[in-house]
Amino acid sequence: QVQLVESGGGLVQPGGSLRLSCAASGTAFSIANMAWYRQAPGKQREWVVTIRSGGSSNYADSVKDRFTISRDNVKNTVYLQMNNLKPEDTGIYYCAVLQSPFVGRTYWGQGTQVTVSS
Repeated sequence: QVQLVESGGGLVQPGGSLRLSCAASGTAFSIANMAWYRQAPGKQREWVVTIRSGGSSNYADSVKDRFTISRDNVKNTVYLQMNNLKPEDTGIYYCAVLQSPFVGRTYWGQGTQVTVSS
């Protein structure tokens, strides 16, 4: 059974930084494509960034040049370094293992709250 556990969220002032972590179990992590999504209050969940098994990544325009995704295939963990945070980055951040030929469906973590406010 695939399990994803996010951590690292919290309250930060505008311009500050946070590092989110997502620990995965129950899947062949090294061949999994991983992603972060977020959901702001009253809005639909939106895609933030994807990192593929080979390490390449794509970012939403709203976070490009501020957020950096990375993965550690020994620790089965994906990270999201978030710099220069803005109030509009506030939301619940979810980690996902994406459906692929090797993973039968998309799996979601429980989410971690990020609040950017002065």
